[in-house]
Amino acid sequence: MAPGPADAAEECSKKQKNDDTQSASVDALSSNDGSEEKNEFDTLANAKILLSDCLACDSCMTLEEGARVFQQNQKEFFRVLNLNKKCDTSKHKVLAVSLCPQSLPYFAAKFNLSVNEAAKRLCGFLKSLGVHYVFDTTIAADFSILESQREFVQRYQRRNQEEHALPMFASACPGWIRYAERVLTNLVTSHICTAKSPQQIMGSLVKGYFARQQNLSPDKIFHVVVAPCYDKKLEALREDFYTALYNSAEVDCVLTSGEIVQIMEQKNVSMKDVTEVAVDSLFDGLKEGDVVRHDGKRSDGYLEHIFKHAAKELFGVDVKEITYKALKNKDFQEVTLEKDGETVLRFAAAYGFRNIQNMVLKLKKGKFFYHFVEVLACPGGCLNGKGQAQSEDGRADRALLAQMEEVYTAIPVRLPEANLHVQRMYQDWLEGRDSKKAQDTLHTSYSAVSQSTSSLDIKW
Repeated sequence: MAPGPADAAEECSKKQKNDDTQSASVDALSSNDGSEEKNEFDTLANAKILLSDCLACDSCMTLEEGARVFQQNQKEFFRVLNLNKKCDTSKHKVLAVSLCPQSLPYFAAKFNLSVNEAAKRLCGFLKSLGVHYVFDTTIAADFSILESQREFVQRYQRRNQEEHALPMFASACPGWIRYAERVLTNLVTSHICTAKSPQQIMGSLVKGYFARQQNLSPDKIFHVVVAPCYDKKLEALREDFYTALYNSAEVDCVLTSGEIVQIMEQKNVSMKDVTEVAVDSLFDGLKEGDVVRHDGKRSDGYLEHIFKHAAKELFGVDVKEITYKALKNKDFQEVTLEKDGETVLRFAAAYGFRNIQNMVLKLKKGKFFYHFVEVLACPGGCLNGKGQAQSEDGRADRALLAQMEEVYTAIPVRLPEANLHVQRMYQDWLEGRDSKKAQDTLHTSYSAVSQSTSSLDIKW
């Protein structure tokens, strides 16, 4: 039986001992307020949130946050689906689901499909449940990367005037952001890139741009994101990703890839038997074509895109291929740019809690010489998110992960700059790249958050 929010107390081992061997868990709290009717989906298993799955469990999840996170499960999804089946149309919602690019290789590998087949069959399955629109979040990652590239160049140019301009840390991983704000505080928050993550930019696209195109109020859309990790549930709760005017969050619910598979199992549906349906686009009358990705083998490739852009913009060097140099382990690698015998750019990728700890230790000692770091909480990157790449015993499914990496690297790369829709939206929707609307829509801020005395009593 799951603990109630007032007495929840679980212990987990220290994360730095081993990122791969932890099993503490908390059962999901039921969101049933007594007003829901019994329905065919009551048998769905409650989602489990592994304490070891995210860095937010360092006694910094408040009771309210904990309850809201645990409500983001399949039952909430089906609560909205069932409301749409009732006669009171005033309570109906337009259901939109956005798929993260790192989730698609999981479905492709698990069901032995091509990534394009997986995307279309996943779309077909979701629409068979009653979902109205299924989107690909790659366009949101385009915006996030473009804004991150631009911000890095600006920070680099003012590095001698501003103490905290460099290094710049990537902002796409919610586990890392949560840890930085709640535990590391002012030591790193001023160094975090202000560009929103792809998930939250997608929230702005769906509840802002798409809602306007469809003449819908944002609160009439129920927006679900399918993601590889549980930390995305926490990210959706951030106050800065909420529109008070419409009493509407930009992302209403996050389901992991594994939770989608649970729904399939409950419905006795195999991906092999689902009809393929083309993924929707945000633009009227258009469907998405073949799946594309960004540079980077296991993530959205912020390091590679920012590095190439900075090399060109700052030093006039056109970098075609990036060479990674593994340091202490395969999850801490660096990339450098040499010009005239001098190292002018030094970037790093730091994945997993142990590497983050080492990075922070060097920063404290003043021995941190990187200009940019792509920081991800999960060892192995986003493909290894704990919401999709784990076996039944809670360990990483290495065989499946290897298949996923093979599928992901085979997806064609499209540069963010090559997306003509993005370029048009900067002008038509955001009123230009330098506008206040672009800043408000695509950026946020990060700052130290004091620990709450009502936090869950979770010990490291």
